[in-house]
Amino acid sequence: MMLAAVTQFRVPSRPVAASLPVAVETTSDHELMIAVRAGEIRRLGDLFERYHKPLYGFFVRLTNQPSVGEDLVQIVFYRILKYRHTYRDEGKFSAWIYHLARKVAADHFRKHASTPTPTDPAVLHEQPAPEPQPSEQAATAEDVVLLRTALARLPLEHREVLVLSRLQHLEHKEIARLLDCSVGAVKVRAHRALKELREVYFKIRKEKAA
Repeated sequence: MMLAAVTQFRVPSRPVAASLPVAVETTSDHELMIAVRAGEIRRLGDLFERYHKPLYGFFVRLTNQPSVGEDLVQIVFYRILKYRHTYRDEGKFSAWIYHLARKVAADHFRKHASTPTPTDPAVLHEQPAPEPQPSEQAATAEDVVLLRTALARLPLEHREVLVLSRLQHLEHKEIARLLDCSVGAVKVRAHRALKELREVYFKIRKEKAA
């Protein structure tokens, strides 16, 4: 299993003197990835701890299939290990890992030749998306279901830019690099996507009330 290939990197390091603690939290993502590239494979476990939840949320919201979210996360980290030598000392690590994640998602959609289906409320209850936003916590359970159903009905292009900007909190310039377009184009696309999301959301609410 790919997950085993990733989690095996979390082998405790050799004990160090108390005067020289290993402060993983103060080590940047970039520094950790440089170490992985140099052969310190165990440091990939630290990156896994930081990114597996955000990536899982990214995949769940893109595919609307919680059952495959974890599998896709495993594939991302497998590819990080496989292609670690391609990592460069430029840009942000978060942009690089989401670049890999987008490719993994594209491969998934191409392989299954399907688009996400509206969320089953029962599935949402059993496996809610990780780290819900404050707005979701304040909303009723029904509103959350309707919002996620509306998101699932958007074209992949619009769904992706909303997930990256509003839910994964990437900066516009990072998204621009990922999508290979200008920052202005990202802002326009995000604005249109949000407008469409609202329209679909209220349409679903109207259908439910009828």
